[in-house]
Amino acid sequence: MLTIGIDLGTSAVKLLLMDGEGKILNVLSREYPLSFPHPGWSEQDPDDWIRETWTGIRELISGFDASQIGGIGAGGQMHGLVVLDENDQVIRPAILWNDGRTADEVDFLNDEIGKEKLSAMTANIAFAGFTAPKLLWMKKNEPENFARIRKIMLPKDYVNYRLSGVHCTDYSDASGMLLLDVKNKCWSEEMLSLCGLTKAQMPQLFESYEPVGTILPSVASVLGLPQNVVIAAGAGDNAAAAIGTGTVGEGGCNISVGTSGTIFISSEHFGVDKNNALHSFAHADGNYHLMGVVLSAASCNKWWMEEILKTGDFSGEQKAITPDKLGRNHVFFLPYLMGERSPINDTNARGTFIGLTMDNTRADMTLAVLEGVAFAIRDSLEIARSLGNTITSSRICGGGAKSPLWRKIFANVCNINIESIAAEEGPGYGGAMLAMVACGEYPNVKTIAEKFVQVTAVEKPDPSLVSLYEDRYQRFKAIYPSVKKLFPMLIG
Repeated sequence: MLTIGIDLGTSAVKLLLMDGEGKILNVLSREYPLSFPHPGWSEQDPDDWIRETWTGIRELISGFDASQIGGIGAGGQMHGLVVLDENDQVIRPAILWNDGRTADEVDFLNDEIGKEKLSAMTANIAFAGFTAPKLLWMKKNEPENFARIRKIMLPKDYVNYRLSGVHCTDYSDASGMLLLDVKNKCWSEEMLSLCGLTKAQMPQLFESYEPVGTILPSVASVLGLPQNVVIAAGAGDNAAAAIGTGTVGEGGCNISVGTSGTIFISSEHFGVDKNNALHSFAHADGNYHLMGVVLSAASCNKWWMEEILKTGDFSGEQKAITPDKLGRNHVFFLPYLMGERSPINDTNARGTFIGLTMDNTRADMTLAVLEGVAFAIRDSLEIARSLGNTITSSRICGGGAKSPLWRKIFANVCNINIESIAAEEGPGYGGAMLAMVACGEYPNVKTIAEKFVQVTAVEKPDPSLVSLYEDRYQRFKAIYPSVKKLFPMLIG
């Protein structure tokens, strides 16, 4: 049997075709536009997702035996607000995860409703990207549109609805709405009431690996697929990517070094840190996870290389960073180029070089960028450890993971084994795996992850470097609290 994995990203949909042994048979990507109607706003037309996904699926399966395709599973950009009217028509463009219009609503939720109450209701506090603040913004600024809402969905769920005709979501993606009681896996009626919503407006909840239905006959005809194709509930992009890296069960960890950076820690038990510095979400394996999000990760290095150094030779620049420099750099970099989420939750934070002297070199500053991202990820790792999570190794994925130097830095900054994997296709691979489970080809997510995900290399920490980086990290930790008060003065 074959399955299709969908990765509904912010700039493009990536699609893959996978066989029953985990072999990737075909991969393609199709872009769609992103709209910025006002400064700080970010929107997309959901019909663009459908057009490119449908076209992409037809291209993906061309030349293959479509009758062998049994399931489709999607991972997608989280938090985006898709609203449908009584005729299931999209009311307005989707408001995306990286939209910044909800500052007032976030302040209202965190300050007036209160972080403690929010955490009790949803296991999380409000962030600008989350879905609930967007609904409050819409209620205040677009009351006529708000009154027309009959169904609220997330981006990948709209694709699943168009495939199956079912208004659905999964627990992992719903966790990022600030409307789900994550611990008990049900909609928070108190939170819905606060936002002026009812349960009838919310999609049906599923585990990520559960089937929500089968493909609509009309859609199957258009796409050239069998009419019995199973549609899996799928997952939010980070949870789907974690499945694709085999980060499941108790104590699993994955570090993603993409445009943004994440540290994803899977657990069989629900947990929340006292400051809600980490997101506490349901996981696509049926359990839970903690996640720290660094808003700028590989994008920091891309900015430094392309905008400042004016070079595209990333590996060439890293060759100048000789082994004797590791753990001994006196230049520090705060990687807060777009503000920061975990664990400081400060939209005013800014990127900062500090510690420069006349003898510093270009290589020192490049190294500081790489180290700064690793230190920022460790901030979240330490909070997870404070909750009793024992983490001795982590899978690594994303564009930044291709750098051997960066993998070495992560291993020694975090004092854990860093594992590279054979197939790194992110949420799409995880989505295809979830579809396999939904079709009954594998009994559970853990079984398929253990079979499909192969570790190809391990970067082990060096005790001498770990000691040096422990000292550097303690100094790094002191920088942000010392300069925090300056950042608001620099804006505007």
